[in-house]
Amino acid sequence: MTSTTGPKASLTQKLRSLSREVTGFAVIGLVGVVVNAGVFWVCLQTPGVIGSLAGFIATAVAIGTNYIGYRYWLYADRDAASRKREITLFLIFSGIGMLIENGILAFSVHVLGYSSHAEQLIAKNVVGLAAGTVFRFFSYRTWVFKALPELAEPATVPAPAEAALQPQYAK
Repeated sequence: MTSTTGPKASLTQKLRSLSREVTGFAVIGLVGVVVNAGVFWVCLQTPGVIGSLAGFIATAVAIGTNYIGYRYWLYADRDAASRKREITLFLIFSGIGMLIENGILAFSVHVLGYSSHAEQLIAKNVVGLAAGTVFRFFSYRTWVFKALPELAEPATVPAPAEAALQPQYAK
């Protein structure tokens, strides 16, 4: 079976593979957004739960849901030798992505002076989410769900009959 990401893969094959990966990443991301919104709404309906706690719970559940999707669907063929390392890096990069999203929101509010709910919604959930998603995509595929190393093509060794026909050089 020929790899579509190895050194011998054509540019078209590599682009198709990347396109499938980006599409899968987007599908899992959208599932995470839906889970986040759903859990947030359920938490807000629970008496005594405040909005920030509801947001934290919803984000944590969405991160867990996304990890399962990435590990067992999108990156199922990737190296899974060290789950502890993988989960640790996933959580670190997810946290950085969350900081990127909220950092863009904070910059928009405190530096640019965006104060309306619509401006803040766009800053966080459009610009921030896009920037955080690009960061997460490249960090997950590069460091968290590492590709298995390509196996080298076995060197062809001449058969004994062919070796006998080859000229022998004097030493």
